[in-house]
Amino acid sequence: MARSEVFTQSAAKTAQYREGLRAFMLRVYNYMAAALVFTGLISYGVSTSPELLQAIHNTPLMYVIFLAPIGISVFLGVRLQHMSITTAQTLFWVFAALVGLSLSSIFVIYTSESIIRVFFITASMFAAASLYGYTTKRDLGPIGSFLFMGLIGIVIASFANMFMHSTQLSWLISFVAVGVFAGLTAYDNQRLKEMYSDAWHRDQTEKIAIIGALNLYMDFINLFVHLLRFLGDRKN
Repeated sequence: MARSEVFTQSAAKTAQYREGLRAFMLRVYNYMAAALVFTGLISYGVSTSPELLQAIHNTPLMYVIFLAPIGISVFLGVRLQHMSITTAQTLFWVFAALVGLSLSSIFVIYTSESIIRVFFITASMFAAASLYGYTTKRDLGPIGSFLFMGLIGIVIASFANMFMHSTQLSWLISFVAVGVFAGLTAYDNQRLKEMYSDAWHRDQTEKIAIIGALNLYMDFINLFVHLLRFLGDRKN
């Protein structure tokens, strides 16, 4: 085979890969955006029903709703390769619905204006971190390991504070969490490119898009919630 033919084939393959990567990232963000809308609709809908709010936030059910998404995310991470795309999508939407139930109280606690304002602040921070993670040539792997340790600490401290009800601890958790989830947003975007490269050869891009969207969705939601504690205006 002539050298020019090899070069042409290599260039075509590279162009195909880059086009596929762009389509893959768009699919990931479409999943994530749809999940955010779904979560918001459920949260707002529940917030308009005093009966549902009472059942969710003032009974042991609140612990189930808090822990169930963690279990789903772990299960997806471990079993993703062995489940159908339909099952993975179903679990993804169940996850978004459960988060919507758990966040329904924010519409009772905070003003609508401050929720909208903090949402757009979160979106701006998320976009900046995503762009950095996607474009940087720096390997964020070592940082990702450190951030993951911080995430575990946040989960443990948040669970403990459900019983302690410490305002000081809550503020400290939120302060640390904003930095952790902004960093994880950059890390997850860079890792998505690596995940796509591996999945591209095994025709597994749809499943990887789902788990990638779940990771970014969690980054966004957590960043939003913790920023809301700092910047949200509480109702009188």
